[in-house]
Amino acid sequence: MTSSARVVSTGSILVDVMVEVPSLPERSSDVVATGTRTRVGGGFNLAAAAARQGISCVYAGTYGVGHYGSIVRAALDAEGISAMGTARSDGDSGFCVVMVEPDAERTFVTVPGVEARTSLDELENLDIRETDLLAVSGYDLLYPISGAALTPWLASGVGAQLIALDPGPLVLEIPQDRLRPVLEQTDIVSLNEREAQLVAGAPGLCGENLVGAVRNVPGFNVSILLVRQGAAGCLVSAPHLIDEVVNIAAPAVTAVDTTGAGDTHTGVLLAELARGESLRAAVKLANHAAAIAVTRPGASTAPRRNEVLRSIDQTS
Repeated sequence: MTSSARVVSTGSILVDVMVEVPSLPERSSDVVATGTRTRVGGGFNLAAAAARQGISCVYAGTYGVGHYGSIVRAALDAEGISAMGTARSDGDSGFCVVMVEPDAERTFVTVPGVEARTSLDELENLDIRETDLLAVSGYDLLYPISGAALTPWLASGVGAQLIALDPGPLVLEIPQDRLRPVLEQTDIVSLNEREAQLVAGAPGLCGENLVGAVRNVPGFNVSILLVRQGAAGCLVSAPHLIDEVVNIAAPAVTAVDTTGAGDTHTGVLLAELARGESLRAAVKLANHAAAIAVTRPGASTAPRRNEVLRSIDQTS
């Protein structure tokens, strides 16, 4: 990678309406929230994480011109993230209701907006450079319009240096005729442990056996496979770079809110690869960044690079 490398994200950005609850309500019942806050989330978590590492970051998705769209654009400007995508006048950006329980687990209800309706023409007009590291979200492959546009665009070869895909928790719902062609162009796939078990069809499987099971699934034998295990660290499988599956440790922390932890991990990983760090070093920094992020309530809580380096120094 070079100093001119950018992290470019097509991951759709919306607004998170966070609600802290003592427990999830039963069907047809109610629960009294203990707190609430509104923050920009979705793909913003990844973009902000990358930008806070001092690497140029570009948002390549669409956004609306209504109330939520204004919040999205203001957040991008505040982080110094360039908006390459289209400002759509035919609707607003979407929002997501996030219910956070006391153990930091979160449950989502997503209401898509114009960010879910990106067209092939809009994608083909993006200025993707050969030094760019491109981040793609499985949520967008799932959307009927954006997914139908992203698949042929990515399958045709977009010219980026590297493409990373986070399929997300709905990985099994992504139509195979969209996912498979995208995986053929993908260099990095990052899954959390639960998502990896879903892909492998093996609940309860873990460690190297889980990584091997995922790699045996058609399409998932990509160059670099990451399985994020939270407090247990991150499993890394990259046969062309390392000889075996390795587990890179994460620091011990007390989690408050895990919202956006995976996005933080991917954003920092790509930023460090763009900087020229090795895969091992990039994953280590990403682990520490995600660990810091989960100690803070809300989305887009990724730390800046000096915080990550300080965390590494303190645990060495």
